[in-house]
Amino acid sequence: MFIIQTYSTAIIFCVITMLCWGSWANTQKLALKTWRFELFYWDYTIGILIFSILSAFTLGSYGTNGRSFINDISQANISHVGSAMLGGVIFNAANILLVAAISIAGMSVAFPVGIGIALVLGVIVNYYDKPDGNSAFLFAGVGLIIIAIILNAVAYRKMSSGNQTTIKGLLLSAIAGILMGFFYKFVSQSMFLNFNVPENGKLSPYTAVVFFSVGIFLSNFIFNTMVMRRPFIGSPVLMSDYFKGSIKNHFTGILGGVIWCLGMSFNIIASGKTSPAIAYGLGQGATVVAAIWGIFVWKEFNNASKATTLIIALMLAFYIAGLAMIIITKI
Repeated sequence: MFIIQTYSTAIIFCVITMLCWGSWANTQKLALKTWRFELFYWDYTIGILIFSILSAFTLGSYGTNGRSFINDISQANISHVGSAMLGGVIFNAANILLVAAISIAGMSVAFPVGIGIALVLGVIVNYYDKPDGNSAFLFAGVGLIIIAIILNAVAYRKMSSGNQTTIKGLLLSAIAGILMGFFYKFVSQSMFLNFNVPENGKLSPYTAVVFFSVGIFLSNFIFNTMVMRRPFIGSPVLMSDYFKGSIKNHFTGILGGVIWCLGMSFNIIASGKTSPAIAYGLGQGATVVAAIWGIFVWKEFNNASKATTLIIALMLAFYIAGLAMIIITKI
């Protein structure tokens, strides 16, 4: 299987993760013009599953290093398979809430609040599980990101003016972030630490992502069905509506899932050379990418006052500074 050999390459892979995780939601924004997010989300999970399997049979089975995908499955311990799938279930519960928040409040709000909280919790949880690197730099970076989250919430409050719908978007983002801070730990625990030296019963990063994706796909029949029956906003959605979608509708959702899973795969591969805490923290720098999309492309703060615009600029500055601190944690 393909394995990253240097820290600098791992950082590049984390940056690609950041771009993927911060950009996939553009497909949802495009689909929302004619397509409910609950229907979009079915195709999104299918896209994640498809890409994880393709990745496992290509990069995950390439070369002589590590252990190939088929061989890895044949020796996998059920407890480690379950751990990866549990990570997928937790992620899916969080991500459905995040997608709902995006549809209500927009990318430039849902991502900084939801993913910002997920970053903080995820770094703490994963560092406690597998400590590595300079903790002072790591948590200083987390502290700067917390400031950025607070600034974004302040800017959003100025825009929402107490509107109950927009406040709901903020609350959904926060709950999604709390849940999302924990999924990565279970995926990481299912894998062997040194990708060059496979451990009996544990999974390769490629196999772990496949079972993680299976957890997402299967749990979607529970979580998304519930949301369709009792949506956060709007009228209930029928499953028959899914089959009325155009090819473009379905392709957009699948593309969103592929983009997100590309980021997840690269992040998991990079974690072998960085650490789960650093890889996850850098990947969740997606918040900056998403905020930039929301502000400059989707014009979500187009009517903001000068004071609100200044707060948004400060938010981005603190977030970028925090990410820089996380990068130098192992330099």
